[in-house]
Amino acid sequence: MSRIRERSWVRSLNAADRPDARAVCCFPHSGGSAITFGGWSAAVPPDVSLMAVQYPGRGDRFAEPPVDDVAAMAGCAAAELLRLPPAGRLLFGHSLGALVAYETALLLRDAGEEPLALCVSAALPPGEMSNSGVHLAPDDEFWATLCELGGIEPAVADNAELRELLLPTLRSDLRTHADYRPRPGTRPLSCPVRCYHGAGDPLVDEERLEDWARVTSGGFTRTVRPGGHFHLTHDAEGLVADVLSQGRA
Repeated sequence: MSRIRERSWVRSLNAADRPDARAVCCFPHSGGSAITFGGWSAAVPPDVSLMAVQYPGRGDRFAEPPVDDVAAMAGCAAAELLRLPPAGRLLFGHSLGALVAYETALLLRDAGEEPLALCVSAALPPGEMSNSGVHLAPDDEFWATLCELGGIEPAVADNAELRELLLPTLRSDLRTHADYRPRPGTRPLSCPVRCYHGAGDPLVDEERLEDWARVTSGGFTRTVRPGGHFHLTHDAEGLVADVLSQGRA
């Protein structure tokens, strides 16, 4: 997988090196990075390739300005995936990453490599977002809101220096999420769509998740997991197993 490591957007998180291996490509949330999914490597079978997207403005790309357009982010990720040998791919996106994964799935489909399934987590359907003005809040209020959701590690939450470093990227990501609108007339996918909802998530109205079914003709399912908005940190092994079960005949 050294070819992936040389690229700036798509990163390999395990050692699977079979050209025909199934692949899971993960798209992180606002402020998240590829390492968000590092813990998944222990739960992924050795014959499955685990990849994650590294957006600019975080991790080893911290010095790069964030990309503030979902379609542009998806275009970069899809371009790199399409340079790799064709393989059965599953896309998993969390929160903002669900939208980037959706747009990436459309681009892969248009190139003749539609994913086996699209898995979306902790996100309302394309074009919808609760608390869409959160990125406009004053620093203290903005930071407190993020900490309450559980997306900021306790060691980081009380570090004023780190807060100042992270705030611009977090604001950019959440503004990007709020501004995203799907392209009018977009043709539905034909792959299955699986939706994951964290019980008690204050940002996602469970009743509105059924609208994700509109993005595909290939079937829609959803499930509820414990853990709120950041449910993906709970029982990662169970979540990975469920993701890997998608897209199978």
